[in-house]
Amino acid sequence: MQKTLRNELFNQAKEWVLEAGEKIREKINQPMVIDTKSNPHDLVTETDKLTEEFFANRIKEKFPNHLLLGEEGYGDEVTSLDGTVWIIDPIDGTMNFVHLKKDFAISVGIYHNGIGEIGLIYDVMANVLYSACKGEGAFKNGKRLEPLSDTVKLEESIFAFNHNLLCTSEQFDRDITENFLRNIRSARLVGAAAIDIANVAEGLINGFISKGLSPWDIAAGMVILDEVGGVTTRNDGNVVNMLEKGTIIACNEVIHNRVVKHLKNWI
Repeated sequence: MQKTLRNELFNQAKEWVLEAGEKIREKINQPMVIDTKSNPHDLVTETDKLTEEFFANRIKEKFPNHLLLGEEGYGDEVTSLDGTVWIIDPIDGTMNFVHLKKDFAISVGIYHNGIGEIGLIYDVMANVLYSACKGEGAFKNGKRLEPLSDTVKLEESIFAFNHNLLCTSEQFDRDITENFLRNIRSARLVGAAAIDIANVAEGLINGFISKGLSPWDIAAGMVILDEVGGVTTRNDGNVVNMLEKGTIIACNEVIHNRVVKHLKNWI
């Protein structure tokens, strides 16, 4: 993608993200309409749906040839990443949105012919925007993020993870996860993958691991993390297919190989 086009797209996407965030803040204390999807832990609210619909309408009006891959049903039937595809989670961390009214984010990744060109993660209640354009660095509220440390050690690392790692019915997987956690300094659970990956990019933590994540959970974070020297793969070290659900390791590149050795046998 040409730089001029990418910058134009970035500015428009940023404007919409901030506008959507303002709409969410205005309604945060109003009564919520809450449903469940795949299980009682998988929540969706009217705000999730309205926010995705907001992006879908704006994209179709401004960029009719672009596709939207989204979580809440307002997107397109995306079978390839040819052309320009917006991969959007309107509220990443819906459980936090419902119960805590904080620690959730709007996540927008824009991919062109399979390449992550733009990433935007907006921590709505903190009013913090992480952003990146391919090859131009990553930023937090406009301030450039530093490259990740090249001296970090796994034993001194802090990792964020998803609660489903400890709730799996597979004892084999739990044993692998627990062994990994014993080999790092500490673990954190935020409950929003986009924010977790943004925290890795900022160097606040050293990695994020999870099972069963969808493309919209990680699309923006992958672009941002790549710009500071981080890496995102499947648990076996293979490249992430952005059209499939799966396991994720997002971490400092220095420790990535050791993380893969611990987690490559997840079922």
